[in-house]
Amino acid sequence: MSRQTLLNNGEICFITYTTTAWIDVFTRPVYKDIIVDSLQFCQQKKGLLLYAWCLMSNHIHMIAGAEQGIALNNIVRDMKKFTSQQISKAIKYENESRKEWILNLMHFRGQQHPKKIEFKVWKDDYDCYELYTNKMIDQKLNYIHDNPVRALIVEEPHHYIYSSARNYSGMRGLLDVILL
Repeated sequence: MSRQTLLNNGEICFITYTTTAWIDVFTRPVYKDIIVDSLQFCQQKKGLLLYAWCLMSNHIHMIAGAEQGIALNNIVRDMKKFTSQQISKAIKYENESRKEWILNLMHFRGQQHPKKIEFKVWKDDYDCYELYTNKMIDQKLNYIHDNPVRALIVEEPHHYIYSSARNYSGMRGLLDVILL
């Protein structure tokens, strides 16, 4: 069952959020780096405990938690809001061949939103499942790290840079994670 309640008791959760209309936004490093920088900021300043992650072309998976007394869903909300602004700005100013199509679709989705936002990058909801057992954690950890392999992007999980699979293989990843 999906849960977006105030998670603030040290829960470890599997989280997925997706771009609006499943737009393949994260095809260029500049957009991917916005996510990496935001995750790092949330780790350092907002109390995000990051155990695993993988950024795909149109969604992100994480195993995450929050420091005691901090609501994980507030971190996710703030990150989605901030990255929406940064990504739409980057698309406007980057040499993006799909600029008009992406911005038009994001604008259309934003205008359908009750708040009439300018550009809608992320879907409103996201999946957040608490991981109660080691078996659940292992299953989701493998699922996250195998995602780029299943998508035929890489042959081995640790070859994908925008993932914590490198950390779990004893290599340096883009982000520090708490190994499970």
